[in-house]
Amino acid sequence: MHSAICAKGLPQVFQPRERPWIKIDAAKTDAIIETVKKCPSGVLSFYMNNEKDKTAEVLETKVEVLQNDPLLVYGTLHVTHKDGRKEIKNKTTTFCRCGTSNNKPYCDGTHTKEQFMG
Repeated sequence: MHSAICAKGLPQVFQPRERPWIKIDAAKTDAIIETVKKCPSGVLSFYMNNEKDKTAEVLETKVEVLQNDPLLVYGTLHVTHKDGRKEIKNKTTTFCRCGTSNNKPYCDGTHTKEQFMG
C-alpha cells in the first residue's frame, strides 16, 4: 500500500520522482524518524549510526482506522495465520477491512478498485 505519507510529510526529504529519491540531509533526524514511523507500508526504515541508540527498535503499538482504507497497526506484531503459520511484522502493518484482498489478512490495495466504504 502506497500512501505518500512520507512525500506529503517531508517533501524536501522524500522526492519519489527523483533519483536518489531520499535527501537525508534535507531535514533533522527526529523529523525523518517520525515520518518513517508513520509509513503504512513499512517500506521505509532507519537505523542509528550510534550502536547504543535503540530508537529504531522502540515502537509504540498503535491502531489507526482510516476512512475507506485498511486498518493500520504500528509496532511489532506477532501474527498467527489461519493455517498456524507465524510471522513477525515490524513497524507498520496494513490489515484488510474490505474483505477483497488477495493477500489476507493484509491489504493489497483492492479496496480502491472495489470502492470500499467503511
